[in-house]
Amino acid sequence: MDAVRNGKKRLRSTRQGGLVRDQLALGEAFRSAQTVFSELRAQGEVIGLSTVYRHLQSLVDAGEADTLQTVDGEALYRLCGQTARHHHHLVCRQCGRTEEIEGRGVERWAEQMAALHGFTDVDHTVELMGRCAECIAR
Repeated sequence: MDAVRNGKKRLRSTRQGGLVRDQLALGEAFRSAQTVFSELRAQGEVIGLSTVYRHLQSLVDAGEADTLQTVDGEALYRLCGQTARHHHHLVCRQCGRTEEIEGRGVERWAEQMAALHGFTDVDHTVELMGRCAECIAR
């Protein structure tokens, strides 16, 4: 059973979980579960796609990975560089380059809207998608 610490699940260490985490660590861009699965299979690892999905979600639940959804609804994942605090992402649609950004104004607005409508324990996700300067220059 997964332990909980500070509201986040602590991961159990398994061989397959380690493979998924290590594979995700190889890149800085967000990647799909299918991509991680294909990369592991190409390396000769015997692992199922559902296992990859499960371990990616465990990384997200533990605060070790970030996830976002594309406009097509596909979930993408990457290891989180700032696991200690809430943040948002600025993502290049062309190359996938990602910057972790703070959004203090967004945080204040979310808190105000929640309080105004009588909500508590509110989570939110803000992802900004665009094209980075390098892709524009190409």
